[in-house]
Amino acid sequence: MKNQSISENLIYQRKLKGYTQEDLSEKTSVGVRTIQRIEKGEVQPHLQTVKLLAVGLDINVDDLIVIENPKEETIQRKWMLLLHGLPFFGLIIPFANVLFPLFVWIHKAEDNKIYDEHGRAVINFHSTISLLFVLSLLAFFPFPGFNFFGTAAVFLYGIVMSIINIYSALGSGTCKYPLSIPFLKSKRS
Repeated sequence: MKNQSISENLIYQRKLKGYTQEDLSEKTSVGVRTIQRIEKGEVQPHLQTVKLLAVGLDINVDDLIVIENPKEETIQRKWMLLLHGLPFFGLIIPFANVLFPLFVWIHKAEDNKIYDEHGRAVINFHSTISLLFVLSLLAFFPFPGFNFFGTAAVFLYGIVMSIINIYSALGSGTCKYPLSIPFLKSKRS
């Protein structure tokens, strides 16, 4: 019953009690046509209507409406934003782009598989970017001006991919960081 709609739950509960739509209408003062439309999934009933139906069926409102925890999704989105957004501190504090997400990942990896996957992806990507950035700077010093474009390209690529993945993680719950060296390999069970 967990993933069923209100129409399926209403039909199930009504038939479980042995009521016809007309019987339920008499017990609740909800019109037969309204009950039919709810059961067909044509309308989303008002909460007051759902309460009347629950009283008429002698059940809890929760038995008709599947109430998911809306805070859970909000909390998950906040952690995704934190995991994917923390690397921007690397613009201010050296290597914070790796260390801050690493601390969050260590703290949250066991809580949820999604945090583990996203955390690994973020850490792998920003470790790769940091390595490439340092290598491009080392190549820059012996030949000033020679590899300025390489350093700028690495820097911009890191920022652009981070922004893209913040939107992707918050929108669809996915992330893709191409060209990452897999320093932290995923657990295969």
